Amino acid sequence: MDNPKKIPLKKRLALNLYDIYRHDVTKEHKLTYLFWECTLRCTLNCLHCGSDCRQISDAKDMPVEDFINAVKQIVPIVDPHHTMVVFTGGEALVRKDLEQAGLELYKLGFPWGIVSNGHLLTKERMESLLRAGMRACTISLDGLKDSHNWLRQNALSYDRAINAIKMLPQTDLEYDVLTCVNNRNFEELPQVKQMLIDFGVKNWRIATIFPIGRAAENPELQLPNDKFKAVFDFIEATRKEDRIHVNYGCEGFLGDYESRVRDNFFFCRAGINIGSILVDGSISACPDLRNRFIQGNIYKDNFADVWQNRYQIMRDRSWTKTGICKDCEFFKHCEGNGLHLRDEETNELAFCHLKRMTGE
Repeated sequence: MDNPKKIPLKKRLALNLYDIYRHDVTKEHKLTYLFWECTLRCTLNCLHCGSDCRQISDAKDMPVEDFINAVKQIVPIVDPHHTMVVFTGGEALVRKDLEQAGLELYKLGFPWGIVSNGHLLTKERMESLLRAGMRACTISLDGLKDSHNWLRQNALSYDRAINAIKMLPQTDLEYDVLTCVNNRNFEELPQVKQMLIDFGVKNWRIATIFPIGRAAENPELQLPNDKFKAVFDFIEATRKEDRIHVNYGCEGFLGDYESRVRDNFFFCRAGINIGSILVDGSISACPDLRNRFIQGNIYKDNFADVWQNRYQIMRDRSWTKTGICKDCEFFKHCEGNGLHLRDEETNELAFCHLKRMTGE
């Protein structure tokens, strides 16, 4: 069996060069990807939800005008044409005014897209979003019907997601389908792959579920080490087939699997190229980063000033060199994994991808 810790010399040299690139990008910290957590309401009640979203939320939706005003503040420091804005939630499509927000972004020069469970994405809504300038879309599909509906806790979820996915290849959108692998759907990956190919889907993203939010309360969602590694073997084999372009998600340094299972080497860009505005106005990076990672709030701070002058905790990762990361030979390539896997109080890492793959 492959040992992902045994990295060939050529790849080690490439990783060292990538370290230099990562440090240069961090120093420049150009904002190129902005999430708007436009709601915490959701149509579903997913077992793996990191935000504990529900159909009714105590958190009020942010007015479109407030979000757009914050975006206007960053126009002088970014290239709007190369800064993607992504509406997320909750389920973004519960809002009826996404088109209004999208049109305002379009006027400012920003491309925009959505991340959705597909439950509300009818043909009519798709056409409405496209008219408002939508450029990108991600839809989740988490296995075959029973497995998907179990994870999403809704008997209609699978059929609605499939209907949404079938529309994607008929558009000019940049799109992908996201699958979160767990013990229920692991064996279904080959069937899901063939189904997506039959639909004409070109881009597939596979992720493993991390123990945050509700997922921490559902141990069945965590793969055992042998299956965890097998996911990467499946991705590599699928990439070699070249019938559908598949990538592993953006978390975790994978040793020798780097460049074999995704297009680029691992780089947690939270707070470096990725920012977010959360539902209450909090300014962060990936929406999974809350509490101590909050850098300000649009209702009291200038977003551009926050982006330019804060985020030190994300741009200097030396504090993550603790616990299982302290003496790791790969720390310079990984810098402590994705920040969303860090315990808020202890700084400890929830899990290391390399250690799971090697059974340590």
